[in-house]
Amino acid sequence: MLRTALDPIVAIATASGRGAVGIIRLSGPSLGDLVTVLCGRLLHPREATYLKLCAADGSVIDQGLALHFPAPHSYTGEEVLELQVHGGPVVLQLLLARCLEAGAAQGLRLARPGEFTERAFLNDKIDLAQAEAIADLIDASTEAAARSASRSLAGEFSHEVHVLRDGLIHLRMLVEATLDFPEEEIDFLRKADAHGQLSNLQQSLAHLFRRARQGALLREGIKVVIAGQPNAGKSSLLNALAGAELAIVTPVAGTTRDVVAQTIQIEGVPLHVVDTAGLRDSSDEVEQIGIARAWGQIESADAVLFLHDLTRRDAIEYIAADAHIASALLQKLSQSVPVIDVWNKLDSAGNVADLSPGVYLSAKTGAGLQALRQRLLEVGGWQSHPEGVFIARERHLHALRRAQTHVDEAVAQLDVTVPALDLLAEELRLAQNALNDITGAFSADDLLGVIFSKFCIGK
Repeated sequence: MLRTALDPIVAIATASGRGAVGIIRLSGPSLGDLVTVLCGRLLHPREATYLKLCAADGSVIDQGLALHFPAPHSYTGEEVLELQVHGGPVVLQLLLARCLEAGAAQGLRLARPGEFTERAFLNDKIDLAQAEAIADLIDASTEAAARSASRSLAGEFSHEVHVLRDGLIHLRMLVEATLDFPEEEIDFLRKADAHGQLSNLQQSLAHLFRRARQGALLREGIKVVIAGQPNAGKSSLLNALAGAELAIVTPVAGTTRDVVAQTIQIEGVPLHVVDTAGLRDSSDEVEQIGIARAWGQIESADAVLFLHDLTRRDAIEYIAADAHIASALLQKLSQSVPVIDVWNKLDSAGNVADLSPGVYLSAKTGAGLQALRQRLLEVGGWQSHPEGVFIARERHLHALRRAQTHVDEAVAQLDVTVPALDLLAEELRLAQNALNDITGAFSADDLLGVIFSKFCIGK
């Protein structure tokens, strides 16, 4: 690809705030003169040099380490200079200003968010899936997510995509050969077992999609909203799942009037648990706002915990109100959003053997919580084998679904008595293009802009 930008860039590469060490990173096609100006000497490639970093008038800004990485053996594929100094915000800003001043004649400018990684992609140091894995590794909220992002960064996801793409290219070659030389009466497809190859690709693609979906769960997590009548124990359940007193719990109905959220993890999968106001008819204006917000959270949920109070299970008014909420959930939620019936206050309920199906627990004692955790993983689609899973994004899943659709169509074309080989070749081409979108082999510039704009500055 090799589309190196001409203007050099600079940015603070460490997080804002005070720290032991701060890093200024520069990248560009030719930094030799700028390195000499900033460091006062030539630097040996890839060797840390301890030196004084000075302002234009010769006064010392700080003392630290300088590392020079000549192109193409650097993170971006361009020349890179890294200056490591004390991590005070003022020191870093002074050094950044000095870099911009010294490099003004060369057009040195501040880097955009993600521009260093974008240049690494454009210069073929990494592909697009690996570039995204860098951001995912930085943002990982669980150990499992970090390990999966590391696998993607190492190229495991990209390798499997490339294997599938190469298989499609080989099949396209066979089909094109049959189209180009029909007079030879050579059945390239039959002799090469094209049907068997395509079936294998179909199975491999389905397996890759399942693993990518697991990786997407590790990255995105599951939004779980706790809903139900007042005093069913929603806040107590949030506290029990989080293992901390996050929400106020009182016997007074309507205590929770706003959304309370907490991210927890189960087997490395992030769960974004949301406690909401009790659902009921209320004349209290503030409580009405809380109930409206509760429904807003419910409508955007990946799963809903419909909490019931076992101690009121025989009260006619309570049963009627629960039925009204159940009907509203059915109307407002997509069929793909699971609603899990959770029966709380098991410690005070007595015999529950003949009650409705669902998860029975006590938020007070913790009984039944593990069963609820496992049920949440089930409805989220998580399978307990995190090893070998690589991080993935929704756009990757979308591309894999498109590839699956086109491969399925190709199989259908090949199954007919007289295959329409031109249509078969087109389906294979579209499947290949879908896989190319994952690694960025043929990505639109606007897609790249969206992806890299979400990176931190300096990366």
